Amino acid sequence: MMKRIALLTALVASTSAFTSPILPQTARLTSTSVFGKKDKKDGEDAPVASGAEEISALTAGVKTIFSLEDIAKILPHRYPFLLVDKVVEYEMGKRAVGIKSVTLNEPHFTGHFPDRPIMPGVLQVEAMAQLAGIVCLQMEGAEPGAVFFFAGVDGVKWKKPVVPGDTLVMEVEIKKWNKRFGIATATGRAYVDGEMAVELDEMKFALAK
Repeated sequence: MMKRIALLTALVASTSAFTSPILPQTARLTSTSVFGKKDKKDGEDAPVASGAEEISALTAGVKTIFSLEDIAKILPHRYPFLLVDKVVEYEMGKRAVGIKSVTLNEPHFTGHFPDRPIMPGVLQVEAMAQLAGIVCLQMEGAEPGAVFFFAGVDGVKWKKPVVPGDTLVMEVEIKKWNKRFGIATATGRAYVDGEMAVELDEMKFALAK
């Protein structure tokens, strides 16, 4: 009897040497496809990659209020320093949401930096100031096409680099507007892919006299 038990034990041991160990579920490799459904992970459905039509449709509900041509009739800026491509939300005299599409064709990327192009932080602030200008230049005491100067900016915080290929979504809110002296203060923030890229507590600018 003891000899049979010893023989069975030896057979089991020799068999297990040629079988793969059972891995826990989290240690198993899964295959994914760029254009197909991904396997579930941690009990949740992983995102499904979409085609061009579906990705393009994600912004179908975003309507253009002011196009680039409209903006050119309001702001005095021109290429390469016009930094607002379109306005998608607008409340007269109060606030606006604007879009800046960042591309490698912009001249500052040749030197900032040659091997790692990053949109200069000061240009991100300038873009928000131009968006605020679109609001202010349509308020009482101002007129489209007028020139305005930066008078100050406080509390600027940059959260992440903005690079070619990014879409910078900016929002500004006018806090004060002195129509007699043409002085405005505003707050601003901007996002890339839903993450804040830059914010500022206050920016002040004045119309040129």
